[in-house]
Amino acid sequence: MNNIIVGFDFSTGSANAVDLTIDIANRWHSDIRLVYVKNEDEDEEPIRAEIERRNDGVAHLLKGIKLEYVIRQGKVAEQLAEQAVEDQALMIVVGTHGMSGFETNWIGKNTYKTITLSPVPVLSVREDFNFKKSLERIVVPLDSTTETRQKVPFAARMAKTFGSEIHLLGLHTADTADVRNLVTGYVEQVEKFLAKNDIKYVTTYLEAHKNLTVSTLEYADSINADLIVIMTEQEKHFTSWLIGNYAQQMLHLSKHPILSIRPEQIGSQSR
Repeated sequence: MNNIIVGFDFSTGSANAVDLTIDIANRWHSDIRLVYVKNEDEDEEPIRAEIERRNDGVAHLLKGIKLEYVIRQGKVAEQLAEQAVEDQALMIVVGTHGMSGFETNWIGKNTYKTITLSPVPVLSVREDFNFKKSLERIVVPLDSTTETRQKVPFAARMAKTFGSEIHLLGLHTADTADVRNLVTGYVEQVEKFLAKNDIKYVTTYLEAHKNLTVSTLEYADSINADLIVIMTEQEKHFTSWLIGNYAQQMLHLSKHPILSIRPEQIGSQSR
């Protein structure tokens, strides 16, 4: 089906996620599947009535695409991932103050579970993000891991979709020449790829010996970034410096939307 999945639970965050999904889906000419995950004791009829009322309210925004919905029961992350498999979806979008079961002291708890289980990239957006702002600047951190470049094609697709400028962020996590040369080499390869595809880019190198997350977010804040694209496997030998791992900490701390991609999902980007 190649549609976009959006998690929904009537919260402001998930409603904003629907609006963002409509914008992306219109540009990709993709249909949307809204997924509500209910508890066992919830009455389904009022849920359907309210979802249909809300869908009718945004129908005028759809440009030749369909907005359909499904109500599922179970654990949120598992149900979103299963729906993505069934639909052969392109992406899952969630609002990080939405989704049933979110805990106020750990914003990204269910989002991270969704990322872990999802067969496709997951775009997570905080409900206080400025959704009216155009997607102008996309941050793409690059480290010394072999997987780090694998997020570039999807980031490039987003940049092409919105006419964005990609900010390549070369993260030097060690002083050794071998590690630094790997980062520089990967950055140069990505620069050539972006230039070949006529995508605007800016390159910056940062010393990030202690914490990749803090370095990435400080840079994103400094340029007023609109999206950060990450791999969920980053610099494993530096995890002792992180609270949890890189993806978890990014989800917990970032005020910017995060597009998370696992190495196993790379094949899905070509659909």
